[in-house]
Amino acid sequence: MHLPPLADLRATARVVALPLHTRFRGIDVREAMLLEGPEGWTEFSPFTEYGDEESATWLAAAIAWGWEPAPPARRDTIPVNATVPAVAAASVPDVLSRFDGCRTAKVKVAEPGQVLADDVARVRAVREAMGPEGRIRIDANGGWNLDEAEHAVHALAAFDLEYVEQPCASVEELAELRRRIRYMGIPIAADESVRKAADPVAVARAGAADLLVIKAQPLGGVARALAVVAEAGLPAVVSSALDTSVGLSMGVALAASLPDLEFDCGLGTASLLAADVTAEPLRPRDGALTVGRVAPDAAMLDAHEAAADRRDWWLARLERCHAVLAG
Repeated sequence: MHLPPLADLRATARVVALPLHTRFRGIDVREAMLLEGPEGWTEFSPFTEYGDEESATWLAAAIAWGWEPAPPARRDTIPVNATVPAVAAASVPDVLSRFDGCRTAKVKVAEPGQVLADDVARVRAVREAMGPEGRIRIDANGGWNLDEAEHAVHALAAFDLEYVEQPCASVEELAELRRRIRYMGIPIAADESVRKAADPVAVARAGAADLLVIKAQPLGGVARALAVVAEAGLPAVVSSALDTSVGLSMGVALAASLPDLEFDCGLGTASLLAADVTAEPLRPRDGALTVGRVAPDAAMLDAHEAAADRRDWWLARLERCHAVLAG
């Protein structure tokens, strides 16, 4: 990877703070840094709690997207799922209404402070709203231990699950859960075991997952993510990290360049944002997103510019992560 000088990155850096419609991943505001490279605008937005080593991988992805040509696209549109945060069941219809035409919903479960009954009520509400033809996948973000996961899958299986995403934290637990529930015919997808692992293919090698959830920024960019999928030899779902529309366009390019795309992708998350960096956000229309780069609007960057202390924080982080890549 060609590493641009830090001064070149700082020269175009803009930091934004975007409010969310509903609390998600424990946050109400999503901060992100946007950069402009010779190929177009790109995004550097590791979550604030991530350390510099992990965040540097996200910076590598941002640089690759802004400074290198996009890979050839195999498709023009990407079908996407709705994303339902860990809301009360009564709020489900309102959430789903923001995802135009989506036939699939990913439902967050195992939220800290909630119980399985909350998950059951939420998933039931999604099934009622989407009807029997809708597809439902659940995402526990590694929040269950092995026995809790097995119990939860049994409790939620009545709602005809497409797959269960990261039910447990460790590869060993995933492998054992997969063995226990194989007779149910519910696949297991790995997310954190891919994007947060020193070896992102280890979960596939261990036979601990039926498919991979891949994200462009956490894996170091589109090319790196494609290499992970090729090595793993498993179906892949491309998902987002609650990016702005600029960052989502990177994920869309990844989905567009995969040899096979069997599942709807988790790239419709701009619908969770109450504001974005463009007047035409990359939100689902008829259940799909259009492939192509996204440029922010200057007025939107100004309107949602982060406070000075947060901008300074991100610039310091940029400098540290650049040093990691340079080292």
